Amino acid sequence: MPGSTVRKRNTSRIAGAMALATGACLVLAACGSTKDTGASGSGGGDGTGRVGVVLPLLTSPFWQSYNDYVPKMAKSEGVDAMKTVNSNSDPSQQITDINNQLNQGVRGLVVAPLDSAAIEAGLDQAERKGVPVVAVDVAPDRGKVAMVVRANNVAYGEKACRYLGEHITSGKVVQIMGDLASVNGRDRSEAFRSCVKRNFPKLRVLEIPAKWESDTAASKLDTLLNANPDIKGIYLQAGGVYLAPTLQTLKSKGMLKKAGQAGHLTIVSNDGIPQEFDAIRRGEIDATVSQPADAYAKYGMYYIKAAMQGKTFEPGPTDHDSTIVKLPSGILEDQLPAPLVTVDNVDDPELWGNTVR
Repeated sequence: MPGSTVRKRNTSRIAGAMALATGACLVLAACGSTKDTGASGSGGGDGTGRVGVVLPLLTSPFWQSYNDYVPKMAKSEGVDAMKTVNSNSDPSQQITDINNQLNQGVRGLVVAPLDSAAIEAGLDQAERKGVPVVAVDVAPDRGKVAMVVRANNVAYGEKACRYLGEHITSGKVVQIMGDLASVNGRDRSEAFRSCVKRNFPKLRVLEIPAKWESDTAASKLDTLLNANPDIKGIYLQAGGVYLAPTLQTLKSKGMLKKAGQAGHLTIVSNDGIPQEFDAIRRGEIDATVSQPADAYAKYGMYYIKAAMQGKTFEPGPTDHDSTIVKLPSGILEDQLPAPLVTVDNVDDPELWGNTVR
């Protein structure tokens, strides 16, 4: 998610949790399916009523794309979505935004949390008013949501680790981390760190905590490169935030070499925005994990309509190439596919990053 000065928040379980959920499918009568339990005071009972959509920020290409997809997907899913609200990277403002939407009489909420813990206050307000909530991109630590729509962030870190480890035999690699107050930042950071330690012991991981802020990433990367001019690879946990400042910093130091040239740094990103695809085509970076902005909007609308109809879901495979898992908190999460994009498949027309500009 997605180069400007921003914050962005983005959980998931490792393969073992997915295997457990899939295994549960053998004993559940309807894995990944809905159960109509009645509206229970939530929504309109028939899925009608206005839905509020709260964004974390709009200074990132990823969230700009998600914002553009929302009205299209709301229309296709038959959801009456109100104009989106931008919390502008402020968790406190996001709680205010949720309360404002509730006071306007929304019957459902689709929220992309900025802070996994702070969002609980807004979720509690919605629960008291009987308004169902679907969380997109970030899972809350606590609070009631009908579903979390999210890709497997542990897989993000592991895919980046494996790509770097397979292309760099030894030496220093850097991971520019997200905000560790967000479960996305924690998942990606720990997964990358653990994967390197377990599979590529000749790599040494240097870390930059950048809080989803592009200015912080740029200044800390500049300092790190002064002390470690021999780094061989970089993992960007959010291309929309970190791509531009990283490339600019490398360019200013004469370290931005194209793939195939001597001194090229192997760079893996996360997001799947058009700017990353262009950078792959230019040979400036090598890969990115495509986070599905289109599917986030589509299934955010799909699940909020179902929740407003009183439907619930169970762990197991879905009909859209994903798996619903139960998190340790008891919350259900639909883990959507997020493919690795390299020069070999960067022009695939099915990638959402190739459909927007």
